[in-house]
Amino acid sequence: MESKEIKKIYFCGVMLLLLLAACSHEEVSLYDTQRTALNIWVGNQAGAVYDHATYNYSYAYEEGSVTFYAQLSGMPADADRTFRLEPFGGDSALMASTVRTEDYVIPAGAIGGTYQVYFNTQKLTDATLFANREGSINFRVVPSDVFDIGTEGHQQFTVVLRNYLAKPDNWDTANYPRIPLSKYFGTYSRVKYQFMIEHLGLIDFEINYNAQTSYDEETNVVSASYAVYLRQVMQRALNEYNETHDTPLTDELGTPVLF
Repeated sequence: MESKEIKKIYFCGVMLLLLLAACSHEEVSLYDTQRTALNIWVGNQAGAVYDHATYNYSYAYEEGSVTFYAQLSGMPADADRTFRLEPFGGDSALMASTVRTEDYVIPAGAIGGTYQVYFNTQKLTDATLFANREGSINFRVVPSDVFDIGTEGHQQFTVVLRNYLAKPDNWDTANYPRIPLSKYFGTYSRVKYQFMIEHLGLIDFEINYNAQTSYDEETNVVSASYAVYLRQVMQRALNEYNETHDTPLTDELGTPVLF
């Protein structure tokens, strides 16, 4: 075999090895689980993706939450990975002290999860803040060596803020077969209603003598017997609050809350 042909075969062999090495490197980079993009959104996990949610401070006497979702744009890892959120923009300067986030964890083998951002009504510097106008605050993932920024439209979300609570029309009076809420929960106060919403998760519900089920989620109606149970739930919640706080729960006029 001539020397030129030998050199040609050697050259082709070297190029083939380099090409295989390059392809191998590309494959490792594509499926590198040590670093991947992290997408965040609000809405629901089933696929309804939104870039904003609404939170009403009035719906919790102390602390409530907004649920958000996080998901990787890559492969799961064989170890837990942690991320954090940071608030920015909007009215964050006015109410950042009311916000609580956590060290959120995507478990080993998982590609995402469901998480919460918390808001504390009692930490508002002005109790009337967002009562007459909507506010907002944005959240994004804190940059780290673990996660890259998410895909477009999944890099941040906004929480629209409100602080308005109206006395239900059926608190003191209601036409039969509806029953006034006062029959089971006593005198209305903003603090009492906030406390109820926080522990029952029910807003503007009605009690009906003719209700056949304990609670109809579609109509937001509870039966009379279930209303008795709800009152007992609130009595237990009030006792627990009073036992774990220096002062008992009082309404906006300083009167002790009773159920």
